[in-house]
Amino acid sequence: MLSVYPACFCKEENGYSIFFPDLNWLATCGDTLEDAMEMAVDCLAGYLYDCKKENEPIPTASEMNTLSVEAQLKEFYEDSPIPSYFINMVSVDVEAYAKEHFEKSVKKTLSIPAWLNKAALEQGINFSQTLQEALLAKLRA
Repeated sequence: MLSVYPACFCKEENGYSIFFPDLNWLATCGDTLEDAMEMAVDCLAGYLYDCKKENEPIPTASEMNTLSVEAQLKEFYEDSPIPSYFINMVSVDVEAYAKEHFEKSVKKTLSIPAWLNKAALEQGINFSQTLQEALLAKLRA
């Protein structure tokens, strides 16, 4: 199922800032317009995917022509002038995107000493699960 939300693309000195007004002003950025659109799709997919996983309510998307972003942009940019911007709809099939980017497993080939392999097999250790747990622990460190 396709999810479609309006996003505000602000032209910055070195790329674009993207804001989703309906998603509590969730933000991302991109170096070029193409990169900004890809990042917007990824950001939208990630947000909606997390909402579904956590059983959080999914906000309703506004009609593009009903959005008023000036007041919020003034708050974001404080004393600086609001950059040029445009509103564009961003769409993503969250389920398909998640299968490709969030849930897809990648096969890895690795080498371990024979004695370690034998000991792990004797204890029925799941190699994939152990590697995932170790990598997650290492990334959090």
